[in-house]
Amino acid sequence: MTVVLIVIGVLLLAVACWVLRGVYYIRKAKRLEAEIGALDAQTEAAKSDEEARKAATAVALGFVAEADLDTENPAPVPAARTAVLAAVRSGDWAAAAAYVDAAGQDWQERLERVRPLAEAAAEDDAWLLAWRAARPGDATAALVHADTSVMVAWNVRGSQSGSRTTQEQFRLFRQLLSKAQADAHEAQELADPADPSPYVVEQAIGMGLGYSHERYRELWARITERAPRLLWSHVAGLQYWCAKWRGSHELAMAFARESAAAGKPGDLLTLLPLMAYFEQETHEDDLLPETYYKEPEIVAAADAALADLAAAGNEHPGTPRIRHMLAYLLFWQDRDAEAVEQFRHVDGHIGAVPWTYAGEPKRRYLYARDWAVNVTTPDA
Repeated sequence: MTVVLIVIGVLLLAVACWVLRGVYYIRKAKRLEAEIGALDAQTEAAKSDEEARKAATAVALGFVAEADLDTENPAPVPAARTAVLAAVRSGDWAAAAAYVDAAGQDWQERLERVRPLAEAAAEDDAWLLAWRAARPGDATAALVHADTSVMVAWNVRGSQSGSRTTQEQFRLFRQLLSKAQADAHEAQELADPADPSPYVVEQAIGMGLGYSHERYRELWARITERAPRLLWSHVAGLQYWCAKWRGSHELAMAFARESAAAGKPGDLLTLLPLMAYFEQETHEDDLLPETYYKEPEIVAAADAALADLAAAGNEHPGTPRIRHMLAYLLFWQDRDAEAVEQFRHVDGHIGAVPWTYAGEPKRRYLYARDWAVNVTTPDA
């Protein structure tokens, strides 16, 4: 009996030691976790302090503070656009008609003027319906109406990936795009035979409804026979050919290179390869921007875009968009002085790719801008 009690006592002592040892390690792990948490907090605080210092340096040099960044527009909104949007919201559709028609046969500018009107009509289309009722055969009204239908459909779908979009959203999206398709075809019938605009509007419809490659190429031929070097249409075309929509990285890059080769100096079609590289880097998780964008062919593409930009000047409507993309790529290529030059032109208005592809566009923009500014500023 004594032996049994001794054995039990030894076992209980061993269990107690094991429990105490476990408690010791648990407490030690908690202490280590707390210490790591404190170090992480210190690191994060130091990082925040450094970001604040860089931001203060940039603001002191005349760059826009974070709170004042416009995330909706790629450039300052022209006064004429502000005025016409105010007019249509008060019901003056004639102001919209005059505004779009004033672009004449500058098709890029025509599209630049139609889109903000379509965005306004997607929120409240009373003025547009009055316009159509007053002028049933008006080609410009039909064009704005078609683009509005496209905007409504895409607003319903939202900007999330397919996995984060509900089946009901997809169903309604396709239903609305089918209506938009009919509206685009009506606009095409009413349009000046030389006007590519209503065919450009159909590009987003083809992407959403999933036109076959053959059908999309037929649509593309209708556009390019009217305006072969229209930047707006090439940018829309690239989206169709991207891997995330109806193509692949290879098809998107081939399209981008063909676009750039077809352009004349100042057409800004050299933007297309930059966008294709960006789309691939964004899509593939194993590509690191700090190395990927330094590949010789991408550096050469940035150089070609800089030359194209110099030829275009600041009057081309696409100038802000190519400047935004160049600022981003030049930053990753460690060409900070050249990046800062682009940041100076676009600063304050960041509603453009690549910043809008981030969940926090201000954070992405400020990280690149403030870094480049500080690197190129003595004693920063």
